[in-house]
Amino acid sequence: MKLVYPALFTELEDGKYLVEVPDLEILTGGKDLYDAIEMAEDAIGSKCIILEDEKIDIPVPSKYSVIDISKGTFSSEGKTFVSLVNIDTSEYRKNIIPIF
Repeated sequence: MKLVYPALFTELEDGKYLVEVPDLEILTGGKDLYDAIEMAEDAIGSKCIILEDEKIDIPVPSKYSVIDISKGTFSSEGKTFVSLVNIDTSEYRKNIIPIF
Protein backbone atom coordinates (compact mmCIF):
# COMPACT_ATOMS: atom_id res chain seq x y z
CA MET A 1 0.00 0.00 0.00
CA LYS A 2 1.39 3.40 -0.97
CA LEU A 3 0.77 6.18 1.53
CA VAL A 4 1.78 9.83 1.93
CA TYR A 5 1.52 11.48 5.34
CA PRO A 6 2.17 15.09 6.36
CA ALA A 7 4.85 15.39 9.01
CA LEU A 8 5.97 18.31 11.15
CA PHE A 9 9.74 18.81 11.22
CA THR A 10 11.19 21.07 13.92
CA GLU A 11 14.81 22.19 13.69
CA LEU A 12 16.57 22.57 17.02
CA GLU A 13 19.39 25.03 17.74
CA ASP A 14 21.98 22.23 17.55
CA GLY A 15 20.86 21.22 14.03
CA LYS A 16 18.95 18.13 15.12
CA TYR A 17 15.32 17.64 14.11
CA LEU A 18 12.22 16.49 15.94
CA VAL A 19 9.43 14.95 13.84
CA GLU A 20 5.73 14.44 14.47
CA VAL A 21 3.34 12.50 12.24
CA PRO A 22 0.01 13.53 13.80
CA ASP A 23 -2.22 11.11 11.88
CA LEU A 24 -0.29 8.12 13.23
CA GLU A 25 0.61 9.55 16.65
CA ILE A 26 4.31 9.18 15.83
CA LEU A 27 7.14 11.16 17.43
CA THR A 28 10.71 10.63 16.23
CA GLY A 29 13.79 12.63 15.36
CA GLY A 30 17.14 12.70 13.66
CA LYS A 31 20.64 14.08 13.93
CA ASP A 32 20.05 16.13 10.77
CA LEU A 33 17.26 16.63 8.23
CA TYR A 34 18.21 13.62 6.10
CA ASP A 35 18.27 11.37 9.15
CA ALA A 36 14.96 12.81 10.40
CA ILE A 37 13.27 12.05 7.06
CA GLU A 38 14.61 8.48 7.14
CA MET A 39 13.44 8.05 10.73
CA ALA A 40 9.97 9.35 9.79
CA GLU A 41 9.78 6.92 6.85
CA ASP A 42 10.85 4.05 9.09
CA ALA A 43 8.38 4.97 11.84
CA ILE A 44 5.49 5.30 9.37
CA GLY A 45 6.40 2.01 7.70
CA SER A 46 6.68 0.16 11.00
CA LYS A 47 3.42 1.56 12.37
CA CYS A 48 1.47 0.80 9.17
CA ILE A 49 2.80 -2.77 8.99
CA ILE A 50 1.78 -3.37 12.60
CA LEU A 51 -1.70 -2.01 11.86
CA GLU A 52 -1.97 -4.17 8.72
CA ASP A 53 -0.86 -7.29 10.60
CA GLU A 54 -3.35 -6.63 13.39
CA LYS A 55 -6.13 -5.98 10.85
CA ILE A 56 -6.61 -2.43 12.15
CA ASP A 57 -7.57 0.29 9.68
CA ILE A 58 -4.67 2.55 8.77
CA PRO A 59 -5.65 6.19 9.39
CA VAL A 60 -6.37 8.24 6.29
CA PRO A 61 -3.66 10.89 5.85
CA SER A 62 -4.73 14.47 6.53
CA LYS A 63 -4.62 16.99 3.74
CA TYR A 64 -1.45 19.06 3.76
CA SER A 65 -3.51 22.25 3.80
CA VAL A 66 -5.20 21.49 7.14
CA ILE A 67 -2.04 20.89 9.17
CA ASP A 68 -1.60 23.62 11.81
CA ILE A 69 2.08 24.00 12.68
CA SER A 70 1.26 25.87 15.89
CA LYS A 71 -0.48 22.78 17.29
CA GLY A 72 2.55 20.54 16.80
CA THR A 73 4.04 18.82 19.83
CA PHE A 74 7.43 20.44 19.21
CA SER A 75 6.29 23.82 17.81
CA SER A 76 7.76 25.76 20.74
CA GLU A 77 11.15 24.03 20.41
CA GLY A 78 12.30 25.67 17.16
CA LYS A 79 11.38 26.51 13.58
CA THR A 80 8.77 24.04 12.30
CA PHE A 81 7.69 23.21 8.76
CA VAL A 82 5.39 20.64 7.17
CA SER A 83 6.59 18.13 4.60
CA LEU A 84 5.09 15.04 3.06
CA VAL A 85 6.62 11.64 3.78
CA ASN A 86 5.80 8.65 1.60
CA ILE A 87 5.98 4.94 2.24
CA ASP A 88 5.13 1.82 0.27
CA THR A 89 4.30 -0.78 2.91
CA SER A 90 4.77 -3.67 0.48
CA GLU A 91 8.31 -2.55 -0.37
CA TYR A 92 9.05 -1.65 3.24
CA ARG A 93 7.95 -5.10 4.38
CA LYS A 94 10.21 -6.78 1.76
CA ASN A 95 13.26 -4.70 2.64
CA ILE A 96 12.95 -4.54 6.41
CA ILE A 97 11.48 -7.84 7.56
CA PRO A 98 13.83 -10.78 6.90
CA ILE A 99 12.43 -13.82 5.12
CA PHE A 100 13.12 -17.12 6.88
